[in-house]
Amino acid sequence: MAIDEHPHRSTGFHLLFRRNRTGSTAAMSADTVTHDARAHTLASLRLLTGFVFLWAFLDKTFGFGYATASGKGWIDGGSPTRGFLGSVAVGPMESTFHAWAGDAWADWLFMLGLLGIGVAVMTGVALRPAAVAGTVMMALMWAAEWPPAKHLSDGSPSMSSNPFVDYHVVYALGLIAVAAAGAGTTWGLGRLWARLPIVRDHTWLR
Repeated sequence: MAIDEHPHRSTGFHLLFRRNRTGSTAAMSADTVTHDARAHTLASLRLLTGFVFLWAFLDKTFGFGYATASGKGWIDGGSPTRGFLGSVAVGPMESTFHAWAGDAWADWLFMLGLLGIGVAVMTGVALRPAAVAGTVMMALMWAAEWPPAKHLSDGSPSMSSNPFVDYHVVYALGLIAVAAAGAGTTWGLGRLWARLPIVRDHTWLR
């Protein structure tokens, strides 16, 4: 029996094939949209988190009048750590932070950390080292503010709103999330960075 004797069979097969192909294409399009939405969301989180660190560096360096008063910037001879660490009034590391406050090594390490983390995260390169460094920095700053305490050393209220989670924890988690997801490939230089021979040989640099 020739195939053309029953053209309706052929037509039905093609219609079924067309339906399946259309359904697969729609599913693939939906998956692509979902993937793009996730990638763009993580890239937005990366850029915003990176800007938090980069802005802190710029403000403390030049004294834009926000957290650092005009004329009190690092470039003007001010210390980026003296005010914050010197005012620590609670927690098990209170005396340690007072000893570090204003030391040149602490100023340089803090500022280079802010700059390095900010640039790396915003450009999408070295996200894993940036996440480690940023998490350590946030942990130290969390310890300096010591949210678990209800009262400061002098007995006054600490004004802590949560005994465990504050913005330092959120920033650290943001850094870890974008590094774990490899979020530097969208709106960033992550792909170019990953192609470098040293990065290919040492994946912890990604």
